[in-house]
Amino acid sequence: MSAELRQQLFGNIAEAVERNRPHIRRTRARAWRGIALAALLLTLLCAGLWWVDFGPARMLAGIEKFGAILLRMMPPTPDTWSRFTLYFHALLETLGLALIGTLAAAVLAFPLGLLAARDVSESRLLHMLLHRVFDMIRGIDRFVWALIFVRVVGLGPFAGALAIAVTNIGAFGKLFSETFDASDRKPVEGVLSTGGGKGMAVRFAMIPQVFPVIASQVLYYFESDTRSATVIGIVGAGGIGLILYEEIRTLEWQHVACLILMILVTVAAIDALSGIVRRSFIGAEPRDPPSD
Repeated sequence: MSAELRQQLFGNIAEAVERNRPHIRRTRARAWRGIALAALLLTLLCAGLWWVDFGPARMLAGIEKFGAILLRMMPPTPDTWSRFTLYFHALLETLGLALIGTLAAAVLAFPLGLLAARDVSESRLLHMLLHRVFDMIRGIDRFVWALIFVRVVGLGPFAGALAIAVTNIGAFGKLFSETFDASDRKPVEGVLSTGGGKGMAVRFAMIPQVFPVIASQVLYYFESDTRSATVIGIVGAGGIGLILYEEIRTLEWQHVACLILMILVTVAAIDALSGIVRRSFIGAEPRDPPSD
């Protein structure tokens, strides 16, 4: 390559590098920060695996044991009709405490979320206090609340319903307040411009907007609470969880498989029904499956 051609092709590279040096430095700094962050995350992962005593041999042994348990679960059976009746009654109890806890939380959280919304209440102190209360409630897991209420009101589904209700109040309060804040201001301004008060604007302009979204959120949490209710029953808070724990403790794996199958069918049915109800609230048409 001649000197003249080299000058034409690469002569301005040094000038371009000098001109874009600040941008090159910033790009290089971002790249090094990314590498450092990846190295830190990898180090934390390795430290965590070492801390929990992770090892390939233990994983293989665990997989082998899990496979043996799966074989013992076949076929799922309650063995007797009376035991199936007991399982079914406990499953209905689980659904009941999940439904009561979710609805109670929604009813109590609705006015609290309304007060925590910036478009409804102008008090910054009230906003801050309510949001901190919601954060505090959500910061404690429902399993811990179940343990507390079992000690307070005793064993049974009432303690489980209270645990679900208290946990959901924090979640619903935050979600509802954010939903109110995200609503369209134009209908509210229209009501106010006609001489209506703030209460009328909330009642006739804001609540009709957000009600489908809030209903969808409540239905979703009911699905989730049905699954959670099976876990909190282990601590004595009612439902099918305690029976599931006892069957696992006594190594009755076919009974355990029957209970798990009942829970899965129930959750799938609730998911399908709540999807239909959500679409009816929101007004969306169900999509047809894609054709091949």
